[in-house]
Amino acid sequence: MIPATDWTAISSAVTGAGTLVLAIATFAAVRSSNRSARIAEAALQEQRRPVLVPSRLEDPLQKIMFVEGHWVSAEGGRAAVEHIDGNVYLGVSLRNVGSGIGVCQGWNIRAGIGSTRNLPTHLPEEEFRLQTRDLYVPAGDIGMWQGALRDPDDGLRASVAAAIDAREPLSLELLYTDQIGQQRTITRFGLFPTGESWLTSVTRHWYLDWDGPRAERDVLAASEAVMREKDAAEARRVGQGPVAAAVDAGGALQTAGSPAGEQAPRS
Repeated sequence: MIPATDWTAISSAVTGAGTLVLAIATFAAVRSSNRSARIAEAALQEQRRPVLVPSRLEDPLQKIMFVEGHWVSAEGGRAAVEHIDGNVYLGVSLRNVGSGIGVCQGWNIRAGIGSTRNLPTHLPEEEFRLQTRDLYVPAGDIGMWQGALRDPDDGLRASVAAAIDAREPLSLELLYTDQIGQQRTITRFGLFPTGESWLTSVTRHWYLDWDGPRAERDVLAASEAVMREKDAAEARRVGQGPVAAAVDAGGALQTAGSPAGEQAPRS
C-alpha cells in the first residue's frame, strides 16, 4: 500500500522554515542598520566636536574688553591675569583643534595646580559660573575666553587675588559645547606665571556625554604611578643629601664628616 502524503503538515513545516529564515534575515538586517546608525551618529558627532587648547606661541595677540571698559591683552599661548583695584580680570588665548565650533558655557578657577591626587576629576557642573557673553571659538582657528571676579564677599575672588599677588599658578576649568549645545566638554588649563606674562597649558579633557578616548580609571592609574615614581625619586634625593667636598691645602679630597687632611677612599 502507498502511504498517503500529509500535504498539510508539509506545507506547515515549509511555512515555518521560511518564517524562521525571514526572522533571522530581519534580525541581521536590524543589527546591521543599528550599527550603521551608530557609526553615522559617531561620525556626525566628530564633525561637530570642539576641542579647546592653548593657542600657539606664534599666534597673534588678542585684546579683550570687560564690561566696565577695562582692557587686557593675551598673546599666543598665554593668559592675561590681573588683580587691579580689588577686581580680578582673566583672559586666555585659545585654539580650537576640533572640527566643530566651540561655545563657552561656564568656568571656574582655583589657586594652585590640580593633580590626580588633590583634584582627580573636574568640578561639579553646578559649581561653574555661567558666561554672560557669547564666546565662540571657530574650528581650526584661535579664539579667546574671559572671566572676572569682582564681588568683595566672594571667597574665590580673595583666594585667586592672593595667588596672583604671590605669583602662584592657577587652575582654570572651562565648560563648553558644540554649536547646538551638545557634546559637553570640560578642559582643565594651568596658568603659570613666568617673567611678566602667564603661560597656559592644558592637562585634562573630560567628555560628559560620551566616553572619552581613554578610560578614566586607566588615566588615574597611570597618573598615580607617575606620582609614586616622583615621590620615590624625591625620597632618594633627600635621603642621600648634599655631598660637601673640598680640597685641603695638601690636595687631598675631604668629604663631610671626615677629619681634615684624611683622604676620602677612591673607587
